[in-house]
Amino acid sequence: MKSPSFLASFRFAWEGLVYAFRTQRNFRVHCAISLLVMLAGVWVGLAATQWAILAAVIGLVFQAELLNTALEAITDRASPDLHPLAKVAKDCAAAGVLVSAAAAVVVGALIFLPELAALVGHASRP
Repeated sequence: MKSPSFLASFRFAWEGLVYAFRTQRNFRVHCAISLLVMLAGVWVGLAATQWAILAAVIGLVFQAELLNTALEAITDRASPDLHPLAKVAKDCAAAGVLVSAAAAVVVGALIFLPELAALVGHASRP
C-alpha cells in the first residue's frame, strides 16, 4: 500500500477534525470555551508567552479529545458487544480528556486571575 501524499495527509487530518466537530458534543464545547478564552486573552492583552502557554494547553485538550474519539471508534469496531475491557478503555480515554481539561483550567486561572486583578485594581483607582 502506497503512502498518501503530503497534502492528502493534511486532508485526512482535516476530515478527522470535521468528524469530531460534527459528531462530538464535547469537542464543540471545547471549541466554544477555547474561543471565549482567546477573546478574553485579547481583552486583557496577554503577552506572547501567555498566548504560547494557552495555545499549548488548548492543543493538549483538543489532542486528548481527538484521541478519545479515535479510541472509542476503534473500541466500538473491535468490541460491538458490551465488554468490561472495552469500558475500561473508553473510561480511561475519557479520563485523559478530563485530566487535560482540568490542567488547562489551572493554567488559565494562573494566567487570567492576575491579569483580571490588575484590571480591577486599575479600574478602581480614582
